[in-house]
Amino acid sequence: MNNNRLVPMGKIVGAHGRAGTVKVFSYAESQATIVTGDTILLKTPQGVIQKRVVKWVKPHHRHLLLSLKGVDDRDAAVSLKASILLIMRDRLPELEENTYYWCDLIGMTVNNTDGEYMGVIERIIATGANDVYVIKDREKEILIPGVASVVKRIDLEKRYMQVTLPGGL
Repeated sequence: MNNNRLVPMGKIVGAHGRAGTVKVFSYAESQATIVTGDTILLKTPQGVIQKRVVKWVKPHHRHLLLSLKGVDDRDAAVSLKASILLIMRDRLPELEENTYYWCDLIGMTVNNTDGEYMGVIERIIATGANDVYVIKDREKEILIPGVASVVKRIDLEKRYMQVTLPGGL
């Protein structure tokens, strides 16, 4: 695992108000990874990486409101729409055993316990009770609950997950 790689933390989904505040859909369970005074990176839809300093951040319904130095009016905030917030991986907290960051699972190859290829984890849905992995192979899509009775093995180095499908899948 490369601990210095960039990790997406959220996406700017719009402007809020007239003072340059952006509304962010956060990929993190906690806003604690983005705090006042931090330097973050923004990757614009055009692929340009910008450094920005966080003036303040606060929760707002299901989003975060974020004020960035140099983004002082609504037009500047609107211009950042669809930009991805990135931080260095080494800033993320250590995880408990058998827990994983979504960015480590997305793109992982999934096989069943017989070794049959099922597809690749395309995205993850948070349901409250457990995560659901969306496995895609060409046009076929399978939803697999992220629970120990189904997920038998995860190998982060080899980017591989082994699962036992419950009846009916």
